[in-house]
Amino acid sequence: MNKKNLELALELRRELHAHPELAGEEVWTKKRLMDFLSAHTSLEIRDRGLWFYAVYHSKSANPKKIAFRADFDALPMDETISLPYGSQIPGVSHKCGHDGHSAILAALAMEIDQDGSENDVYFVFQHGEEIGIGGPEASAVIAENGIEEIYAMHNCPDIEENLVVLKDGAMYCASKGMIIYMHGAPTHASTPELGKNPALAIAEIIRAIPSFIDPSKNKGLVLCTVICVEIGEESFGISASEGKLLLTIRGQYESEMDKLQQNLENITKEQAELYGLQYSFSFHDEFPETFNAPECADKVRAACGRLGVPVYDMPEPIRGSEDFGHYLKLAKGAGFMVGAGDRPQMHTVEYDFNDNIIETSVSVFKELANTTQ
Repeated sequence: MNKKNLELALELRRELHAHPELAGEEVWTKKRLMDFLSAHTSLEIRDRGLWFYAVYHSKSANPKKIAFRADFDALPMDETISLPYGSQIPGVSHKCGHDGHSAILAALAMEIDQDGSENDVYFVFQHGEEIGIGGPEASAVIAENGIEEIYAMHNCPDIEENLVVLKDGAMYCASKGMIIYMHGAPTHASTPELGKNPALAIAEIIRAIPSFIDPSKNKGLVLCTVICVEIGEESFGISASEGKLLLTIRGQYESEMDKLQQNLENITKEQAELYGLQYSFSFHDEFPETFNAPECADKVRAACGRLGVPVYDMPEPIRGSEDFGHYLKLAKGAGFMVGAGDRPQMHTVEYDFNDNIIETSVSVFKELANTTQ
């Protein structure tokens, strides 16, 4: 990797870290990235509102269209560790490494712009990954440009530094937040039989969860995590009439997660009828499964082999979710992780992106960008 490009990427990463913005609010971040590419490349830049992408147009006769994606939103967490480039925004910080992901993609853009490629290369800078709003919107880049392949990386603490980790098929699980609302009727606490209390109905829904996620009844990993239960209020003279159950449902395969959701909806309906309650649902932070095309995962392995970068094939998918899965529903591709070494986990106050993995990540991306088969 060009030494000057690496220096610029490091400076950019730390500048982004100092100015974090939450999902859907990344106005400064997006502008800074666009300005950076305008200053350091001759790429075409296409502004899409909350997100943008840059394009390298190959001079080849029949170029393949290949894309790379990075996210740039931060988390609602205070920066409590001392860093010379620490967050200047109270209550917001880059504790997932999206500052690093964006710096890597910007560095790749500089490298391709300077050295060229046999392929048309698209650099997609996406908003709102943390709450799942960016992928569904920015994946429009696929159909708009007829992109044939797309790749993304994610840093991963607690894995050997610069080790590339991936898997054929389901790389990240599908997940979504599910809220079950139950509405009854209040009454005096001394006459509960005269009201409609959702407590027992919600209790039965929770009791049923282990049977829904039983491994013997599912094709792959299926999880249902109770996040919050709210029933009634702190008033000892009134029998509860309102209830709310928050769950995160998750599946190695999206179809299995959908089956879990249907089971939860069915038992909610049954319990509502039994206790004379009304019910409704809402869904939040929805992520599809991230499904790596085996032939594209093989291209990542081959690229690493040519570079001398070690690769580890995971036996099981990552339980967490990634909205990169939206892109992989529209074009074949692969997501992979790059080990960040023995460092604090993401989404913790001690975390900071490991700059030592920038060069390896750019090199793997660049090798993929120049793959013609």
